[in-house]
Amino acid sequence: MPHRFDLLVLGDVNPDVVLGPLTEDLDFRQREHLVGHGCITLGGSAAITAAGAARLGLKVAFAGRIGDDAAGRFVRDLLDGRGVDTQALTVDPTLPTPLTAILTRGGGRAIVTSSGVLDAVSAADVPAELLANARHVHASSYFLLPKLAAGLPELFRTARAHGATTSLDTNDDPARQWDPSGIKLVLQETGFLLPNAAEALQLSGESSLLDAAAHLAAQGPTVVVKNGADGALAHHRGETVTVPASPISPLDTVGAGDSFNAAFLAATLRGLPLRDALRAGVAGGGRSTLARGGIDGQPTWNELDLTETESA
Repeated sequence: MPHRFDLLVLGDVNPDVVLGPLTEDLDFRQREHLVGHGCITLGGSAAITAAGAARLGLKVAFAGRIGDDAAGRFVRDLLDGRGVDTQALTVDPTLPTPLTAILTRGGGRAIVTSSGVLDAVSAADVPAELLANARHVHASSYFLLPKLAAGLPELFRTARAHGATTSLDTNDDPARQWDPSGIKLVLQETGFLLPNAAEALQLSGESSLLDAAAHLAAQGPTVVVKNGADGALAHHRGETVTVPASPISPLDTVGAGDSFNAAFLAATLRGLPLRDALRAGVAGGGRSTLARGGIDGQPTWNELDLTETESA
């Protein structure tokens, strides 16, 4: 039977408070720091990916947790507004919705997050009916969700048994442990691993990006590495594919990697070959940097500049 959803996303959702750009180091002696811009928007790698995929035309469902608070209602409304199915976004009666403050400076950013419900999200929050009715299952923020991470290999196995493909974006590890034994179990059930360059190096223990991609791919998945101004690369069945970055001047890179994920997965689910899916990812991530915050710059499928892709 046909799947009900193109994409099921598992993971984190929270409001992002994005402030910047900072022009000096923070001073914690009750100093006031003024910046040029600020916004409150949808945050969480999983949620930004889900919102981007829905804008690209996919039928998307989301599974995770929020608190019974204004922050939780805010992010649910934003996901609903994008057309994401949030029936599996559980309201936790005791823990708050996570909050993230992002301070930008130059081309970098500092991220401060209060965990809230993240420690409580588990495989039990993912309905079996959704696993059986999604063409693809994507998980984000592996290291922020320890209970969900522990159950992820079995969730991915179940999804694959129902004919789904799978992907994982680990994001950063605040503990700097990178959990090699746990990651290995997940990668055996993962179709696409989607780290950025720094994460790929940390996950693999390698010093070269090409070696890192090959090392991780040897554990099972196709490895797709987001490499900022240098574009993206993928390692698949012993071969490396690279594409250049989009020729743009970014305004704000918050959520760009998650928007890359959304466009790459949308292209893959449309049946595009790997190189073209990489181009779509780069285009989607690049387009998202032209607006502040993670979701306001996300493109529709028709807004992606895939002229080179379609003629290749």
